[in-house]
Amino acid sequence: MSALIRKVWESMAHRSASKSSPNSASDYDQLMYMQSSSTGDFDRIPIDIFMQILKILGPKESARLSAVCNSWKFLVSDNRLWIYFLQHQPDPWDSVFFAETHLRSGYPLQVFPAQMHDLSFMHIYAQRVQVPGALIIDGGSGYCKYGWSKYASPSGRSATFLEFGNIESPMPSRLRHFFSTICNRMQVKTSTQPIVVSIPLCHCDDTESAKGSRRHLKDAIYSTLFDMNVPAVCAINQVSFDHQSACSLMETHLSGATLALFAARRTSGILVNVGFHQTSVVPILHGKVMYKVGVEVVGMGALKLTGYLRDRMQQNNIQFDSLYTVRTLKENLCYVALDYEDELSKDTRASFDISPSSSFTLSNERFQTGEILFQPRMAGMQAMGLHQAVALCMDHCHDAELTADDNWYRTVVLAGGSACMPGLAARLEKELCGLLPTSLSNGVRVLPPPNGGDSAWFGAQLVSNLSTFNTSWCMTRKQFRQRSKRKVLW
Repeated sequence: MSALIRKVWESMAHRSASKSSPNSASDYDQLMYMQSSSTGDFDRIPIDIFMQILKILGPKESARLSAVCNSWKFLVSDNRLWIYFLQHQPDPWDSVFFAETHLRSGYPLQVFPAQMHDLSFMHIYAQRVQVPGALIIDGGSGYCKYGWSKYASPSGRSATFLEFGNIESPMPSRLRHFFSTICNRMQVKTSTQPIVVSIPLCHCDDTESAKGSRRHLKDAIYSTLFDMNVPAVCAINQVSFDHQSACSLMETHLSGATLALFAARRTSGILVNVGFHQTSVVPILHGKVMYKVGVEVVGMGALKLTGYLRDRMQQNNIQFDSLYTVRTLKENLCYVALDYEDELSKDTRASFDISPSSSFTLSNERFQTGEILFQPRMAGMQAMGLHQAVALCMDHCHDAELTADDNWYRTVVLAGGSACMPGLAARLEKELCGLLPTSLSNGVRVLPPPNGGDSAWFGAQLVSNLSTFNTSWCMTRKQFRQRSKRKVLW
């Protein structure tokens, strides 16, 4: 190792000598030499060159050098060095930085994120390397996305929870079949890997009945997975006991809405999820769904959009073989107009080849499909438009006065496959600014889905690769049983 360092040092010194005289006073004024008597000739290596050597050696060899002497230990632990190493990992640095500063504590999330100078990125790097990875199962309302947390994207899709029993009253046997099917497809043993589950958002009100239903669904998922010998499930249940008033149980779980917000590198905001059957407008503050503020639900989702396009194609005598064809055309040709009336006067024809022998051309259907999100009456529905539902949610957030800073609900993040239609974010932002009073509309931003239709899966990936994943985000079988015993005792 010392021979390699000496070789690199000689190379770097030769480059410096070729550029300028090493004896110049200005050069010596800029050089800082390490103050150690235990490294011989290496004492004379300038710090900036020493840091370049460490970058060339890589994280493993650099960590070993910290044992040489105190001065090297100090230099090797420099955050800038380990940020450099993290920036050259597969995970995007901005996502890593967000996760490690905002999510590392687990639930409840810290109101104020950790500051960089309070963190040891050398320690974070070492912990992230040791995180074994997890199987992520995003139980969406239309399709379930699953895959390994160390992969760049989900590995596959399957039928969602709804195909394996009523989500209102989950059946453990069917849930077991659901999870076993995914594990078999991934070729993993349930006893060896943690599993991260994104629970579909359901029971959107704040009644005791709804709270009980949410806990029942979550407990059914926990019980099923732990019965399958899964070592840990990524969810946090915090039990706090108020001895003056018996037991106060607070439970928090990872919903797809929360994870989709994490994927946009936010912990607070309004998440608009265009799901399979309906669209949910979810206020989230510090990673927690604000049921008390109110989750707005519009009874229109991807299925309704596809059905509307199908009807328009039939009215215009456009022949197609299956609903799959219609859905593919929706995903590739449809968009949302910034000004609907103005778009009607334009030539909007465009074609798409479903197969080499099957080509389709659409015109007004392209933007009329997405328009029903804002004008449900076009599809024969008596419901709020999407912009009205979001504006109502923002108004409730404003009235609730949950924090001194009321900017948290001015960021709207879209999620869901149908939310990827071009123009949707810009149109929603325009409608909100026109609908809301100036005091609320100032600073409103609408962000498109950060990872297409897989936002929740990528949000779960951020959590799964955290340096504190095992200690702050996972519940073990033992912890689950202890919690269950406490609930029985109280």
